[in-house]
Amino acid sequence: MTHVLDDLDARGLIAHSTDRDALREELSAGSITYYVGFDPTAPSLHIGNLLQILTARRLQLAGHKPLLLVGGSTGLIGDPKEAGERIMNTKETVADWVERIGSQVSRFVDFDGPNGAALVNNLDWTANLSTIDFLRDIGKHFPVNRMLARDVVSSRLETGISYTEFSYVLLQSMDYLELYRRHGCVLQTGGSDQWGNITAGVELIRRADAGKVHALATPLITKADGTKFGKTESGTVWLDPALMSPYAFYQSWIQAEDVKVIEYLRQFTFLSLEAIEAIEAEHVERPGLRAAQRRLAAEVTTLVHGAEETAAAELAAAALFGRGELSELPEATLAAALREAGAVDLAAADRPTIVDALVASGLTDSKSAARRAVGDGGAYVNNVRVTDPELELAGDLLLHGSWAVLRKGKRSISGVSVS
Repeated sequence: MTHVLDDLDARGLIAHSTDRDALREELSAGSITYYVGFDPTAPSLHIGNLLQILTARRLQLAGHKPLLLVGGSTGLIGDPKEAGERIMNTKETVADWVERIGSQVSRFVDFDGPNGAALVNNLDWTANLSTIDFLRDIGKHFPVNRMLARDVVSSRLETGISYTEFSYVLLQSMDYLELYRRHGCVLQTGGSDQWGNITAGVELIRRADAGKVHALATPLITKADGTKFGKTESGTVWLDPALMSPYAFYQSWIQAEDVKVIEYLRQFTFLSLEAIEAIEAEHVERPGLRAAQRRLAAEVTTLVHGAEETAAAELAAAALFGRGELSELPEATLAAALREAGAVDLAAADRPTIVDALVASGLTDSKSAARRAVGDGGAYVNNVRVTDPELELAGDLLLHGSWAVLRKGKRSISGVSVS
């Protein structure tokens, strides 16, 4: 059986670790307790966080016990950013986001059995902590010169950094110390951008309790040009369906670049490495089929939103391009797909025609161009070729009473909502 560290390594999931041989020995000796933390600085997690959740799941499947920390305390402050001070959210907002994020992360791990997960909140050990105790018991272990040398701090010294954000590393380090004391936690995982905070916790446990613990960081997931993966033209790829529809989520994975899709399959799915090698061979032989992207999108969307939403997203993607029946799509799925494609709203009272819709949606830049598209046989409504430029979008032509799918040529898709 493959050791979990070897599996993580083979999947490209280890960017940094403390003493790897010692960690391997500890993981091999029996079940350990480890943790990963999430700050509620938004109402939802995103796909960068998803990598951390799935890494925690891999360790649990290998027999180890996860602690999922949602930072009700650290979320009130926020980890320093190079761009400048964070806006502080209200305590009520952060408390609400703690609940939401706690619910999100809970869906990816098992809470039953001997290595069942536990959800923890660092507000539990900071809410009643006095400033004096914090400075005496935690602050005394942090040399200021080392804190000043941290990249994110040094980059902010000229523009300014508040004492609040400067002190964030103390709070996160204290989390590790508390979980070490309360739960016997001996491993923290996180993203490579958190490596300084994570290793500060390792050092605090050594200084405060003479304890020996471990740290492991996953790499920053990037696109081929080196920019962060998980940002689309419409914004962040959120896990919450209220912030990003399952269809839009599915589409964000379908758009994975050819040179990166196999890497993402290793990191974001639980497919065996042998299965991924087979997908890679097909992808290299026939990249135009985009089979690797479709498999990636299906696997990750199923993990996050479930098989039913994935099937609906697949059906919508096919139906928009004439490979499925549009009338079978639920209105919510159709609406999400068309909004993602740039659908526009038209007033029924204006009795819009196909020419009006083509221009309003941006598929053509003028009414004369729209009429030429219709005349040349290149305009479609609900995947049916249009021959009459005066065709009115009304009545039975509207799906669910208000939606129409527009297509110009083979691949240019948009839509309208007529109400």
